[in-house]
Amino acid sequence: MQTRFTLRQLEYFTCAAEVGSIAAAGRKLNVSSPSISTALSQLESELGTALFARQRAQGLSLTEAGRTLAAQAAVILSEATELTRIAGTFSDVIQGPLHLGCLVTFAQIVVPDLRRSFETAHQNVSISQVELTQPEIFAALRRAEIDLGLSYAIDVPQDLEFHPVRTLPPYVMLAPDHPLAGRTSLTIQDLADHKMVLLDLPLSSDYFRSFFDVCNVSPTIAERTKDMAVARSLVANGFGYSIVNYRPVGSLAPDGKPLNFVRLVSDIPPIAVGVLSAKGAMQRRVCAVFLEHCIAEMLQ
Repeated sequence: MQTRFTLRQLEYFTCAAEVGSIAAAGRKLNVSSPSISTALSQLESELGTALFARQRAQGLSLTEAGRTLAAQAAVILSEATELTRIAGTFSDVIQGPLHLGCLVTFAQIVVPDLRRSFETAHQNVSISQVELTQPEIFAALRRAEIDLGLSYAIDVPQDLEFHPVRTLPPYVMLAPDHPLAGRTSLTIQDLADHKMVLLDLPLSSDYFRSFFDVCNVSPTIAERTKDMAVARSLVANGFGYSIVNYRPVGSLAPDGKPLNFVRLVSDIPPIAVGVLSAKGAMQRRVCAVFLEHCIAEMLQ
């Protein structure tokens, strides 16, 4: 007799095996507990064996048959995901989940609008997002935790691909009453004697320091923060200037105080912002179309 079970049943089973209870599996999958319970019962009925030892106080524990099936189910679900991905590369239909990582420094400026406009144009795509540092984006792409990353072309490793979208010149962010705020442009020499608020993130801080290194000037770092919103408020409240590439749409810090942005003149060329991916990822149709969308939206 042919055994019949569904990928959905296997998904529910592997999740319940991982978290140890039907209720926890339901919360993780956003599915009702009765649906999980029914799927597990149907799977056990089809296979003719108990997969879990159900103990009211201790939740679910796998039987010997359950442990064997859990290992094989993980392989089946992985292969099904890969089959869907391969099929998508030959299909004109833009669909499926898209897991997006974005550099924390500008995620709040670009990602929500990109998500909304892309999902409106392609209603069969569901985008999830996570804010990461540059090294975290590299690691997440390698572990296939995200499909694409939005970031700068800073120290991109050879096993990943960078697809440029636009270039961004540097600006000096200042409080309106700062002595340099009325200038139309600034150089590193102009900044040498003034206090700096450094956005102290991995790779990003090295990039900001490089403006000073090429001029043999040491910045006077008065404040450090890993949060761009905090950096903007520190600047707006007179704790120093900061260097940025991505300017916010408005000119107010998070606490409502105004900010000025003055172009920084430097021998360092404007930095490229774009889409990071694992090699070959753009063969997947939804990834290639998202890149096209980024180019169209972010160049405006």
